[in-house]
Amino acid sequence: MLWVGLTGGIGAGKTEVARRLVARGAVLVDSDVLAREVVAPGTPGLAAVAAEFGPDVVGPQGLDRARLARLVFADPAARGRLEAIVHPLVRARSDELMAAAPADAVVVNDVPLLVEVGLTPTYHLVVVVEADPAVRRERLVARGMSVADAQARIDAQASDERRRAAADVVLDNSGTRGALDGAVERLWSARLLDYERNVRQQRPVRRPERLHIVAPDPTWPIQYQRIAARIRYALGDRYVRLDHVGSTSVPGLPAKDVLDLQLVVPDLAAADALAEPLAAAGLPRYGGDWWDDPPPAGAPEPVLVKRFHGSADPGRLVQLHVRAQASPAWRYALAFRDWLRAEPAMRDGYAALKQRLAASGATTSAYAELKGPWFDDALPRLDRWMADTGWRPDKDPVT
Repeated sequence: MLWVGLTGGIGAGKTEVARRLVARGAVLVDSDVLAREVVAPGTPGLAAVAAEFGPDVVGPQGLDRARLARLVFADPAARGRLEAIVHPLVRARSDELMAAAPADAVVVNDVPLLVEVGLTPTYHLVVVVEADPAVRRERLVARGMSVADAQARIDAQASDERRRAAADVVLDNSGTRGALDGAVERLWSARLLDYERNVRQQRPVRRPERLHIVAPDPTWPIQYQRIAARIRYALGDRYVRLDHVGSTSVPGLPAKDVLDLQLVVPDLAAADALAEPLAAAGLPRYGGDWWDDPPPAGAPEPVLVKRFHGSADPGRLVQLHVRAQASPAWRYALAFRDWLRAEPAMRDGYAALKQRLAASGATTSAYAELKGPWFDDALPRLDRWMADTGWRPDKDPVT
C-alpha cells in the first residue's frame, strides 16, 4: 500500500483535501479524530493528561479542551508535555489502522503536526496544504476564535518554509474550491494511483527515452534530503554511507531531472538483503547485474558489479546506485562530484556537452555511450586533481 502523510497549518484546509481524496478512494486515518479517541473518558490517555495537568482539565463530559488549550498554547513547555502523552498513543493507533487497510490502498494519514514531530520519513509521500496566513486567520475567526487566538495557533506551528521543505507536494488552498479540487484530482490520477501500483508490484518508473536537460534546480539538494531520510528510516544502520551524487548534486550544473543517490554497503550480499526494505520504501530494484560505465581505470570487472534501484514515484525520478565497499566506483562518484564543484571550467564544459547531446536528439539509452569521449579525456584529469589536492571522501568509512 502507499502511505501518504497529509499536513498543513491550522486553517489551511487539509480537511478539505482529505475529504476529496477519500471521495476518490483513499483510506483516511485522521489524527485529529484519533487524538480525541485516545483521551476519551475512561482511557489511560485521559488519566495521564489529568495526572500531568491536574483534575480541572477533566469535566463531566471528559477532557475540557478549552481549559487545556489555554494552558498549553501559551506555554511551549506545557505543550511539549501534552504532546509527549498524546502523540505516541495517536501514532500507535494510526499504525494499527494503516496496517489493517487493504493491500492496494492509498492510505492518507492526516497529521496536523507531522513536520513538527519528525514523522516525514515514515511516509512514501508528504503532501502539505498551505494558504496565505491572512486567509487562514479569517477562516479561524469565522469558526469563532478571536484574532489573537487565531494568530497564536498559527504561530505555535511550523512555519510555511519549514513545511514546504518537508513537502513532496504542496497544494495551495488560498483560492477557490474548484481550483483545489482540480489540484487534488491531478495529484490522485497522475501520481498517487501509479505510485501505489508501482510500490505494490515493486516496479520502478521507466526512465523517459527522450533526453531532456533542464536548468539547475536549487531545490535538488532539499529533495535529496527528503529521499535520504526515508532510506535511513527504512535501513537503520545496515549500510556504510549514503550520498547525493551525479549532476543534480553539483550546484549550477544543468542535468536530467533525475536524482542520483549512492548507497555504499559492505558487499553485494548486503545489497541483496536490502532489496526488500528499499522496495517497501518506494525504491524497487531493477533486475540483473549492473556495472559502472565508464569504470575507474584498472578496476577489475567483478568488483564493479552493483545493484540499481529506481523510484516507484512517477512524480520524482530517482536512481539509487548500491555499490559494494570494495568497489572503487563509489569513491570516483564522490570525487567526480567534488571535482565539478571545485572546478567551474570543468563543470561548464560538462554542461555544454550535455546540452549538445540533448539538442542533437540523443536518447537516454545512448547518453552514457555518447559521453564516452569526453570522459576519456576528463578522467585522467580527475585523477591528477585527486593526487594534487590529496582528495579523500569526507567521513571516509574505510580509513
